[in-house]
Order: sequence, then structure tokens, then C-alpha cells
Amino acid sequence: MAKRRRKLSPQLEKNISLAKKQIELITAIIHDIDEDDIQEEYKSAFLPVMSAYMSLDQRYKEVGFNDETTNLHQLYLTNLDKFKSEYEL
Repeated sequence: MAKRRRKLSPQLEKNISLAKKQIELITAIIHDIDEDDIQEEYKSAFLPVMSAYMSLDQRYKEVGFNDETTNLHQLYLTNLDKFKSEYEL
């Protein structure tokens, strides 16, 4: 039986690419923090954002565009907004 093709979304692909760049930038900023205890606090606070992005990227590669990947993207945005509102970069 042939494998079913996954549905693609150019807009979601752009959003995932943008999310990857945001993750890389914020991670670099966090790694530049000199004080270890503050850096660890930022890392642990940023973990939900990173986790949501990684889940989104993996699921999109596996299944493509569907309700789950759309919800994961929304979760990523919500977690990112929460992190940005609580922590100053």
C-alpha cells in the first residue's frame, strides 16, 4: 500500500522557519548572560517555548499541515509571548 502524501502549507513552513530563527536568537541571548543562576532561570523559563517549537517542527515533517500542527504553532506563539512578557531580553 502506498504511503499517503502529507499536506503542505507554505505559510506554516514560513512560520516554522521564522520560529527556528527566533529560537536561535533567544538561545544565543540567553547563553550570553554572564550570571549562571540568572542564565539557568532563563533557560528553564524558555524550555516550554523550545519544546513547543521542536514538537511543531517534528510533527510537520511527519504528517504535514493539519489541525495538530496548527495547534502546535499556536501553542508555540502563546508560550513565546508569555516568555517575552515575563522575561526581559
